[in-house]
Amino acid sequence: MLLRWEGWLLNRFFMTQVWNPMGQTKFETFSYLPALTDDQIAKQVDYMIQQKLIPCLEFDINSDGVSRANNQSPGYYDGRYWTMWKLPMFGCNDASQVLREIGECKKEYPSCFVRVLGFDNVRQVQICGFLVARPN
Repeated sequence: MLLRWEGWLLNRFFMTQVWNPMGQTKFETFSYLPALTDDQIAKQVDYMIQQKLIPCLEFDINSDGVSRANNQSPGYYDGRYWTMWKLPMFGCNDASQVLREIGECKKEYPSCFVRVLGFDNVRQVQICGFLVARPN
């Protein structure tokens, strides 16, 4: 049986775009959106603090996010480790403290990715995370 394309479906098919992955690596939540403003970052950090999560900053030079060193280790890690910026911000109760640290990290490492994590110190796990800076 021959399939017939409806005119509207055919037009919609040709209007789709292909995402170019070259130099556009995506990381975690919000990475498909435009860069967050300081106000938007502050609102996310305020939410983390309300949820009793501890803000933590990490940075990474590697632009592809994954670097596989060897295949003989258990689990699925693929070198997905970021370097922590200072210590987790235990006792942080204001988003401006986190924004200040983001600024310092970006100033010290302008060619790195920077992300904010929400850490649960009771369960000892990362609950949420999002990118706040890309390399210049």
